Amino acid sequence: MTYIVGDACIKCKYTDCVEVCPVDCFYEGENMLVIHPDECIDCGVCEPECPIDAIKPDTEPGTEPWVELNRKYAESWPNITVKKDPFPDADKWGEVKDKLDTHFSAEPGAGD
Repeated sequence: MTYIVGDACIKCKYTDCVEVCPVDCFYEGENMLVIHPDECIDCGVCEPECPIDAIKPDTEPGTEPWVELNRKYAESWPNITVKKDPFPDADKWGEVKDKLDTHFSAEPGAGD
């Protein structure tokens, strides 16, 4: 099992999760984070830290495409290990559903 970052993170990018990760397996895109599934040790400490419930175990229904998306972008985006401020309107975007097709950016973030 591994954890994934899903749709809810897009345009929110809360980073509370990265500070608690013992193996630094989070990677930063322009408008979301991902978890490298091969680096994740399945400890689960990140899941309750996400204020918008964007982190899920890969055993939940519907997470299969997210495992591959997390893997793909973790290979090219920079590692992030320190908390940053979320987007100013993150709370608004946390309630929006199905953001992948219309709001996802494949561009890398700044990293640490």
